[in-house]
Amino acid sequence: MSDIMFFLMLFFLIVSTLVNPSVIKLMLPKASSSQTLAKQQFFIDISKDKLIYLNNKPIEYAMLEPNLAALISGVAEPTVVLRVDNTLSIQDLVDILSVGNRLKVKMVLATKTPGK
Repeated sequence: MSDIMFFLMLFFLIVSTLVNPSVIKLMLPKASSSQTLAKQQFFIDISKDKLIYLNNKPIEYAMLEPNLAALISGVAEPTVVLRVDNTLSIQDLVDILSVGNRLKVKMVLATKTPGK
């Protein structure tokens, strides 16, 4: 009986790591309510190691503004969803928001929905 339990546990551990292999691990801040967007969305992720991803592709901070400008060119009302790890400082968030401000892009901070 213990062998079966061991194999089941091993199976679930292996399967759980294969569910989302290309997902960036972030701990998002919590919010009391949520809102969904229906416009053209682009994503900027910042991990706890301060690695920046633009639409799941790693990018350096110096190249963020020109690459984001190229992505949003020709898009009416582009929206950038910021997924920032909750352990980062406010200054890290403000640096990214200033890029969006210079490009006149609407930026939205992603949060965890209550109860998840």
